[in-house]
Amino acid sequence: MEQFENAIIKFSEFIWGTPLLILLIGGGFFFMIYSKLMPFRYIGHAVDILRGKYDDPNEAGQINHFQALSTALAATVGMGNISGVAVAISAGGPGAIFWMWASAIIGITTKYFTNTLAVMFRSKDDKGEIQGGPMYIITVGLGQKWKPMAVFFAVAAMFAVLPVFQSNQLTQVFRDVVLQPNGVETGFTSDLLTGFIIAGIMSAVIFGGIKRIGKVTSRIVPLMVVLYILVVFYIIFSHPDQLLGAITLIFRDAFTAEAALGGAVGTIIITGIKRAAFSNEAGIGTAPLAHGAAKTNEPVREGLVAMLGPIVDTLIVCTMTALAILVTGVWETSDADGITLTANAFEKAIPTYGPYLLILCVIFFALSTLFAFPYYGNKCSSYLFGTRSKNIYNIVSVGSAVIAAVVSIDVVIAFIDSAYALMAFPNMIAAILLAPHVKKATIKYFSKLKNDPKL
Repeated sequence: MEQFENAIIKFSEFIWGTPLLILLIGGGFFFMIYSKLMPFRYIGHAVDILRGKYDDPNEAGQINHFQALSTALAATVGMGNISGVAVAISAGGPGAIFWMWASAIIGITTKYFTNTLAVMFRSKDDKGEIQGGPMYIITVGLGQKWKPMAVFFAVAAMFAVLPVFQSNQLTQVFRDVVLQPNGVETGFTSDLLTGFIIAGIMSAVIFGGIKRIGKVTSRIVPLMVVLYILVVFYIIFSHPDQLLGAITLIFRDAFTAEAALGGAVGTIIITGIKRAAFSNEAGIGTAPLAHGAAKTNEPVREGLVAMLGPIVDTLIVCTMTALAILVTGVWETSDADGITLTANAFEKAIPTYGPYLLILCVIFFALSTLFAFPYYGNKCSSYLFGTRSKNIYNIVSVGSAVIAAVVSIDVVIAFIDSAYALMAFPNMIAAILLAPHVKKATIKYFSKLKNDPKL
């Protein structure tokens, strides 16, 4: 088992090499230059779309713009924002946060292009339901001869969206913050029991399909983001003398190797990009699975809505977590990793109650992702095996949450990182090849919008 775990970790380190970084970052730069930064100029319009100004219930799709973004954010604004940031600081030092920001800014246009394509090149499943996602982008946009690449993406995605990280970290924080401090004996049995409870809650929502998931996440996501930001703002501004130093540290350490475990600037950059990819998933290909279900006949609108994701997810929520960890200084005084490091920051800033507030936030964050991820896996399994496979995949997804509760965090992170990397190759290649379609649609849409603002 130890050899198997080491093999997963080594493969993760190998696959996140120079070619993938060039594809994600270089591809994002290409989208920025190719679009002449046009999407950035219409963030206000994107917000108008999000709040329902242009909703039409008669258009093709299954969920509205807000529910589509909520489902995508439910998958991205999750444990990556609480635990993933702590992992980034532990492995790459404060400088890794700078590279998370850089990756997120580049990811805004990546999200715009990939999710515009998700609506532009949709198809129907064997039940006649409109579906979107990288598999359909590839086969409809590039043609059937590219289907092996679509199949490759779908297989990788089925593994990538297993809720193993969320279950693992939810179990860890429950054990470290609730059970152990109250004298409850912990170990394999308590972790396994926690895993079964998580699986039960998941089952109550995911077997209801995307409409139920969309309704639940559209209620949970705004609440969880606001609650978390309020608590973290309190932590940050209760250490006003440390705030400027923390921000300076992020910029300074981004170009030094002092705090990185690997002892090299390259380690800091890779760590930041990996954790940003896990946080906002720009270029990975999961968000198009949600946005492809939006009720709209205008692809550009959904691309604009989707590009708000990295702004909320990485530039706002992840930054809040990072500053809470840095201003409290726990990253220098603790050997803790993952969610426990964030819990230490909450405990130091808000004694006694802090960890319990974190538990509340973690429950919202983790459960929202636990609801969204199986939907992504369902779409991939349906593409490969037909819609009858949905319940089978849901059972596998629920089972993985139980297993992940008793597995080490290093293996879980390496497993997810590897699967994400494998997804990114076909998704980004297809998006780059089909970019002219997005540019043409973008110019046409904004020309019409200029002539008729009520469009």
